[in-house]
Amino acid sequence: MFYRFKLWLSRFMMGRYGIDKLFYFLFAVYFVLSLINSFVSSWIIYLISLTLMFIMFFRVFSKNIYKRQRENAKFETLYYKVKNKLKIRKYDPYHVFRKCPKCKTTLRLPRRNGKHTVCCPKCKTDFKVRIL
Repeated sequence: MFYRFKLWLSRFMMGRYGIDKLFYFLFAVYFVLSLINSFVSSWIIYLISLTLMFIMFFRVFSKNIYKRQRENAKFETLYYKVKNKLKIRKYDPYHVFRKCPKCKTTLRLPRRNGKHTVCCPKCKTDFKVRIL
């Protein structure tokens, strides 16, 4: 019986878009809003979470694959831009990261205590760096 259901589901989903990263993001937002709504009991949050659920399942069962792929691509570019802005570097005991004052390129410098003059490889600007 389970095999029949699995076969029916795979045939039903044939030609439909399915799940992607935007779905997972929307699901996380839906989950957080539902959790907040369980404490606050606001009908506005409830309507927003229902709208998110509708959008999620509309995207999953959509047959317009090209539009859903474009939406996901736009989401991923925005997601990675935000992720790179908020990126927190792990501690590296051998290097220090500094930005060039002119072109804002992040430079990886060896961790040597003292004052140093650094030349940016991109814009060729010399600037002083103090490493502790």
